[in-house]
Amino acid sequence: MTVTVSSFTAPIASDAAAGSPAPGIDPGRFRQAFRRYPAGVVVVTADAGRGPIGFTATSLSSLSLDPPLVSFGIGTTTSSWPHIERARTAVVNFLGAEQRALATTFATSGIDRFAAPTRWRRLPEGEPVLDGVAGWLRLEIEQLVPAGDHRVVIARVVDARLHEGHSPLLFHDGGYRTLRAPAPPTGH
Repeated sequence: MTVTVSSFTAPIASDAAAGSPAPGIDPGRFRQAFRRYPAGVVVVTADAGRGPIGFTATSLSSLSLDPPLVSFGIGTTTSSWPHIERARTAVVNFLGAEQRALATTFATSGIDRFAAPTRWRRLPEGEPVLDGVAGWLRLEIEQLVPAGDHRVVIARVVDARLHEGHSPLLFHDGGYRTLRAPAPPTGH
């Protein structure tokens, strides 16, 4: 399998007076805007031949049903990036509401994220998968697309396991959250 690194260049609007690219939104304001956007929490795991790696992500998105494609972002300055860049496959582990500690572990730099108390195993194909998660997707990485200080990973879903009884873990307003059961309808 060949992994394609894509490059896309588009004209950037420029500030005619200064002759420089138009400034984007202030990074703090950008972060503030996205703090208000709830996102599902996953842990992406892989092994490119140097041992298992994983990181917490909130950027997972479904792209296509035919073929089944997903995407997620990864910063190019993270410790996981060199491994994802070399990996041919990965696993997206869907976290349940009770797995805040696992999300925090895989968001923490400088630790062995796979050490106890993390419970994990390998799929028959060799990828690391976390035990007790709400479900997982096994992926074949197809493209790595440059996007500012990140890469967008586009991958084909080749297997999936979903486990019932898990409420999803969400990230919103700077913290982990869960969904509340809807209130029963009231009579008027």
